[in-house]
Amino acid sequence: MKKTTYLCLGSNVGDRQQHLQVALARLGQVGTVIAASDFYETEPVDAPPQAWFLNCAVALETELMPKQLLAAVLAIERELGRRRQKTNTKTPRTIDIDILLFGASIVNTPALTIPHPGLHLRRFVLEPLAAIAPEVRHPVLKRTIRELRDALPPNAGAVKRVSTEQAHIAKE
Repeated sequence: MKKTTYLCLGSNVGDRQQHLQVALARLGQVGTVIAASDFYETEPVDAPPQAWFLNCAVALETELMPKQLLAAVLAIERELGRRRQKTNTKTPRTIDIDILLFGASIVNTPALTIPHPGLHLRRFVLEPLAAIAPEVRHPVLKRTIRELRDALPPNAGAVKRVSTEQAHIAKE
């Protein structure tokens, strides 16, 4: 049975746009990319000084279960040169793929938490996600993505839309 899951992709090392485009193409092997937001340049939040990120949100229809999807996105990250460090997850990276929502499922295991625990606090996630799924409801907070975005304080991180190419890439 297919489920619609929402992901956030980010990169702040090297050719950020290329990393996002390759990750999107690889996600097409995991399921069907049914929507992808524009690219947004975003300020690193709660992290040591580093380059700004390029982010986008993706709606992916997949038959995988949550743990299988996690394994698939971690494999894509490794393929694109991501090396996870246990001591600090806020380091610069070629690609970061976070599972934000998985249908209306709630998952809470040591390896995976869905909905993503920081989803409702991060403008760099909510801005692109609201562009493709404004009326989707957070299964725990029971608020729409648009409502969560609109409730953020002004100091929740700078976000600027920089590209409208993504919508075209996802449809090809």
